[in-house]
Amino acid sequence: MATENTNKRMQFIVNIKLSARTLTGTLNGQNRGAVDWGWQGLIAHGCHSLVLIIDPCTSQTIQVLERHKANVVKVKWARENYHHNIGSPYSLRLASADTVGKIIVWDVATGVARCEIQEYTKPIQDMEWLWNQDASRDLLLAVHPPNYIVLWNADTGTKLWKKSYAENILSFSFDPFELSNLALLTSEGIVFVSDFSPSKAPSSSGKKVYISSPHSSPAHTKPAATGAKKALNKVKILITNEKPNAESVTLNDCLQLSYLPSKRNHMLLLYPREILILDLEVNQTVAIVAIERTGAPFLQVIPCRQRDALFCLHENGCITLRIRRSNSNSLALFSEEQDPDQPVQELTYDLRCQCDAIRVTKTVRPFNMVCCPVNENSAALIVSDGRVMLWELKSNLLGPKPYYSSSSTVSPLYCPLSFCGIPVGTQQKKLPDLSLDNMIGQSLVIGEEQPRVLHQQEVQLKFLLTGLLSGLPLPSFVIRMCPPLTTKNIKNYQPLLAVGTSNGSVLIYHLTSGLLQKELSIHSCEVKGIEWASLASFLSFATSTPNNLGLVRNELQLVDLPTGKSIAFRGERGNDEPPIEMIKVSHLKQFLVVVFRDKPLELWDIRTCTLLREMTKNFPAITALEWSPSHNLKSLRRKQLAVREAMARQTVVSDAEASNVESPMISLLQEAESKAEISHNISAREHFIFTDNDGQVFHLTVEGNLVKDGARIPPDGSMGSITCIAWKGDILVLGDVDGNVNFWDLKARLSRGIPTHRGWVKKIRFAPGKGNLKLLVMFNDGAEVWDTKEVQMVSSMRTGRNVNYKVLDIDWCSSDKVVLASDDGCIRVLEMAMKSASYRIDEQDLTDLLWCPYLLLPRSCLVLKAFLLHQPWNEQYSLDIMQIHYSESEEVKCLMLEQLNSLSNDIQYLLLDPEFQLLQRCLLIARLFGDESELQFWTVAAHYLYSFSKGKELVTPNTVQENPLDICYDILCENSYFQRLQIERVNLQEAKRTTYDHTRKCADQLLLLGQTDRAVQLLLETSAENPSYYCDSLKACLVTTITSSGPSQSTIKLVATNMIANGKLAEGVQLLCLIDKAVDACRYLQTYGEWNRAAWLAKVRLNTAECAEVLKRWVDHLCSPQVNQKSKAILVLLSLGCFSKVAEMLHSMRYFDRAALFLEACLKYGVIEINEKSQKLYNAVYADYAKYLKMLNLKEGAILFSTKAGDAGAELLKELEQSKEDKHAS
Repeated sequence: MATENTNKRMQFIVNIKLSARTLTGTLNGQNRGAVDWGWQGLIAHGCHSLVLIIDPCTSQTIQVLERHKANVVKVKWARENYHHNIGSPYSLRLASADTVGKIIVWDVATGVARCEIQEYTKPIQDMEWLWNQDASRDLLLAVHPPNYIVLWNADTGTKLWKKSYAENILSFSFDPFELSNLALLTSEGIVFVSDFSPSKAPSSSGKKVYISSPHSSPAHTKPAATGAKKALNKVKILITNEKPNAESVTLNDCLQLSYLPSKRNHMLLLYPREILILDLEVNQTVAIVAIERTGAPFLQVIPCRQRDALFCLHENGCITLRIRRSNSNSLALFSEEQDPDQPVQELTYDLRCQCDAIRVTKTVRPFNMVCCPVNENSAALIVSDGRVMLWELKSNLLGPKPYYSSSSTVSPLYCPLSFCGIPVGTQQKKLPDLSLDNMIGQSLVIGEEQPRVLHQQEVQLKFLLTGLLSGLPLPSFVIRMCPPLTTKNIKNYQPLLAVGTSNGSVLIYHLTSGLLQKELSIHSCEVKGIEWASLASFLSFATSTPNNLGLVRNELQLVDLPTGKSIAFRGERGNDEPPIEMIKVSHLKQFLVVVFRDKPLELWDIRTCTLLREMTKNFPAITALEWSPSHNLKSLRRKQLAVREAMARQTVVSDAEASNVESPMISLLQEAESKAEISHNISAREHFIFTDNDGQVFHLTVEGNLVKDGARIPPDGSMGSITCIAWKGDILVLGDVDGNVNFWDLKARLSRGIPTHRGWVKKIRFAPGKGNLKLLVMFNDGAEVWDTKEVQMVSSMRTGRNVNYKVLDIDWCSSDKVVLASDDGCIRVLEMAMKSASYRIDEQDLTDLLWCPYLLLPRSCLVLKAFLLHQPWNEQYSLDIMQIHYSESEEVKCLMLEQLNSLSNDIQYLLLDPEFQLLQRCLLIARLFGDESELQFWTVAAHYLYSFSKGKELVTPNTVQENPLDICYDILCENSYFQRLQIERVNLQEAKRTTYDHTRKCADQLLLLGQTDRAVQLLLETSAENPSYYCDSLKACLVTTITSSGPSQSTIKLVATNMIANGKLAEGVQLLCLIDKAVDACRYLQTYGEWNRAAWLAKVRLNTAECAEVLKRWVDHLCSPQVNQKSKAILVLLSLGCFSKVAEMLHSMRYFDRAALFLEACLKYGVIEINEKSQKLYNAVYADYAKYLKMLNLKEGAILFSTKAGDAGAELLKELEQSKEDKHAS
């Protein structure tokens, strides 16, 4: 029985295990740019010198990283754009940079710094991980002020190269379509770098352009309807090569520069009142989003990849979503009078939805916004007071509506036709809010006819607040931990910390979860002290600012925690009196002493809220006071039991009852024991001691309502004025103004003084727990832990030496953990060693289950992925990992099961749906794992496998696909769709042209696109004063008179090849395109290293077979060792339908899982031929995948795929069968 009770007790103790943690508060102004939302699904943001990791799905802070000594200015999650396996596992890597130039790369799961980088001592202006991770996944580019960019290996901390520029660099942006392009925002303009490479520093100093500011645009003075359109014309010449004159305001007010991830060669510039979209081919503004005069200015913009959309943050904390309007001719919405100088077309970004603004004050303002990079359908707003607001985009299906009403200015948004890459019927299950591209279909392109959208459903978007995290208010704080855990209160004990704030409220935190349990607005001024009266009630006092006489309003409240009810403990007292210095509750929570600055103390009975005694005026001034832990409660209890026993004996009447006397006695004893520590009819005697200004120690006894004077101990000559006292057992400790700590052993009658040389001892507290004589001492510049048995220091912390914050208050929160409040607005729970250290996420007691497979061991994470992707050995899908033959420890399996259980019901429903296809499953799992590389591969694979299986040979130039690949895939789109997009783009460029250079570029593009008539018109526009007038006129004549006769063809071809040989590549290519020799033009472009241009030309001018030849040569180039962009090469092969080649390449790159699943999908869609040669490859793929599954201990899958592998898997199959038999035998 005894052991059973002990076990039960142990079980309770385990439940109340406190982890080290940090509760954070308001942010520092320098943290403004330090926030990032990673592909891993987590948000990181800086708070002073800390980095917080937040899970947006459950709105929990799951990690606080502490190692920086200065404020954090940038945080960036590593990209996940590589193939993950046991050698390159899923891991939570984060880089953070601070104001003194230190960059730390973290393993977030364990809270350990993987590497530290320090080159200079100035704040890091910007940093970014390289998005192409084929060569290395560890490269980090950073801007070190004033003008250096440095490429680091973030795994080893090695500097790979450094490059300086002429101006101060403010920020940079990588071109998401071309690794070699980088744009630097400098103090004077933009520097375009076109030779960026991981292997060596850029050799050129880049192309420098200046920007004239749009500050003069009429958008400020006119209503938005016409103002924005007029502004578009006024800001025509934006990028110039000449430095603007001094009057024009240059880039100083440009807030942000960013490439558009949805369209190649487009850039976004953000100004407080305008967003400008530039087409970099012609260096021209093609769109402007202007704010009306009364609107809140912009702070930040995040351009989306999946759709041409912009998340905008405004100064009032409102987030708006703007989506590009479809450019169909039938939607040219010029109902008002045509403006003579108004361009025919423009890119318009319509406001589609917005969230609520926040109340902005001097101290509360929006800092930053981040958007989920995987799904682009949720945004997080970071507010300066430490709040994080999580907004999610929701789609709402609308019923059938009449066709366009003429007054409508915004084209409708439609549901996409496909879900997870595959077109689905209206009845099929789908999850519309999975991601932005699953919520809204693509915008229409120019000239497209309306009927296509008739069978699509219209949708509306709205923002929904799905999570809110709030921090601590501004310091200063006072903290007090609730009474300690004992064997008597174990059943209802909760580790609660009370935090008194400067605005008069008291916050109650539950330290197991770290969550705010209650916020109680109790006082009207700053809380100065808190003392607990029981596990469920506390006393707190606050004092107002003194008047001319130094008198204040004192507020002392007794608060009942379960109900939140508070009563004024001193009744009407408290106005115009000296301030309360401290309150002390007696050991048995019977009595309260209230000590004032220049007024005698008051002694109160807490149970009845009555004043027992107010000391006389000649009572000594008190400098420190403490209650004695000794009392006479036990002897009183014994007396009471004896009385009850006697009473019980007297009630025994008959002999028969007398024989049973034991049982009522026992029940009486149990009843007495089970009563609360303080029975209302027992008033125990308690003692307290205090010291006066001279250091004399007084001893007083309180019993009932009597207070008796006791012994007086003369002052200790070696000590100054006593500032605090702590008493536990037989040990009494006193601290003074000079930093001396005196240890008295009352039993042995010994005293020992230790000079700490740290000045004023502000506070001393004994640790809870029987026989635990550890002591926490607080000084002005930190704290120390002492062992009073040995009288020696255990640990020490000093501001400026090992921490950069000042300690405001201290307490013990358990027998081996301390809690510190500091002036950086944080409260830290630390081990006794007081070393600020980050913790392991898996050791945290999180309130909600968290989907983050990155937290599993690398092997377990890959097992989970393989299990979710494909279960061909099961007749139906299962999410119970316990049911499969997977030899792993129960603990690991339970962790994996936890992950599976944390998936939302919608996701689980999809995964268990038998109609949910393998390709869709692969796409969904790529999203769940935040795997950028897989997501790109399976999106393109699903699109083209479906297309080719439906027999759509993409040859017809005039039919646009029903469901084309998104524009962000650029060169991978179908030829016909790609061609339409390019014509739309050149039409827009043409509408915006203002200079001869622009006109010439447009004419050149039109010639390459085969739009000869329009090109001739542009060539004939050249004015006679222009030096190129004669050339352009002749070119126009040539274009109109080209015949397909043999001699003219051969002459033009000869001229073209001579031009190319003499360095005029672009001109030669144009001539070849005029005589329909685009195949030769592509070959020349490739010979001269213009691979992207050649691919572009092949897509817009050649038939499918010719285009495929050009792109296959490009694939060979991408696979070459010096280029090493095999992942891009695979995507190009997918777009060509070379599926066998893709499987072969995946296998040769050792992407065994991806190769096998791709092969399964290909066979399901019937898009690959099976012959003797191909069968050999397929067998090899399956055999290697079987080995991979065996390595993961997934025996069923390994047996199945080794069976599929034929001869190649025979040996492995034999081995697996053997181990199975051995297992059964054992």
